[in-house]
Formats: sequence, structure tokens, C-alpha cells
Amino acid sequence: MFATPEEAEHAFYEALEQADTVRLMQVWADDEEVVCIHPGGLRIVGHSAVHESWQQVLINGPLHVRPLRPLVMLSMMCAVHVLVEQVAVRTREGTQFANCYATNIYHKGPTGWRMVMHHSSPAPTEAGVLDLHDVPDMLH
Repeated sequence: MFATPEEAEHAFYEALEQADTVRLMQVWADDEEVVCIHPGGLRIVGHSAVHESWQQVLINGPLHVRPLRPLVMLSMMCAVHVLVEQVAVRTREGTQFANCYATNIYHKGPTGWRMVMHHSSPAPTEAGVLDLHDVPDMLH
């Protein structure tokens, strides 16, 4: 279904934008070992439980999430994406933005790349901009 982990990730965030749980769950592997942790939430294990959790999240409509600054670790059968999610939140004062750190893990199987874990947690406002990175020593 998804030829690359990036295709699966794009479909995941597009489904959130459309509040489409059917399309969203097509991104997830059919395994019972899938795991989802929403910001501040409990660990949810199993395909049915993950599906039910997304139905509850999307009951009020689409989530406007912009994935930013991905860090990708790729092997032949597994991809780990660590990124910043910029989430639009409607308030009385207008649209505000909250940042989350997210880790999305994809496994490659007979039907292509599928999500096996999504973990999102609150991040500072400056997330992505002030993240610490190893800087190799400069040689002169």
C-alpha cells in the first residue's frame, strides 16, 4: 500500500486533517502489537484499541497538525521518524499553536510500510528551533 515510510506518514497526517479514521487506520499495521500514546495519555496497545482512541480524538472534527523538522532513522525493514508536530488549537482569542514531539515507527511488511507506533508528547514553544544537536568538532 505505501511504498515508503514517508508515503505512510503523509497519509497519516492527511487523514488527521480530514478526520478520516478509516483512512487513518489504513496507515496502521493490522498487528495487535501496535502502540499509540496521545499527549498526556495512557499507552494504548492493539489495533482495535488504537482505532477506538482515534475515533474519540477525531469525534470533534479534524486535527490540523503540521509535521516539522523530521529526523529519520531508516533500516531495511524499520523506519523511525522523530519530529515536531505543530498543532492548531482554536481558542476564544483565535487560532493558537501548540508544539508536540512525536515519534512515528514504521515497519515494512508484505503490504508495504505501515505504522506500528505513534507517541506524541507536549513540547516547548521553541521546539525544533532550540533542539540540541551533536556538533562534530571542527578540524583546522
